[in-house]
Amino acid sequence: MTAEYNYSVPGVLKNAIDWGTQPHGDNAWDGKPAAIMGASNSIVGSARAQYHLRQVLVAVNVHALNRPEVLIGKAAEKFAQDGSLTDEPTAERIRQLLAALVQWTRVLQQGRADD
Repeated sequence: MTAEYNYSVPGVLKNAIDWGTQPHGDNAWDGKPAAIMGASNSIVGSARAQYHLRQVLVAVNVHALNRPEVLIGKAAEKFAQDGSLTDEPTAERIRQLLAALVQWTRVLQQGRADD
């Protein structure tokens, strides 16, 4: 899950991804499946950050799930003070994303088994 800072991913997330590719030639992310979701107080719900994150994941050969997209806009209205999610439609969308990630992971594993 990513927040959106100045139309992109937080620097600390980008830094963590970069460190996972070091030393040169040792990419911990290579071939891994991933799901992306994000939250933002803006109405676009981290769409720009997710787009940038997808570009970064292509560079490190992560196989990001395309759909469903989870863009949590107006996040302050959907989470309680303790950080718990209070919006049921958003929770359902996250459940759908996680189920799709499980299926995507199985597809990728099968592809590797066929090699």
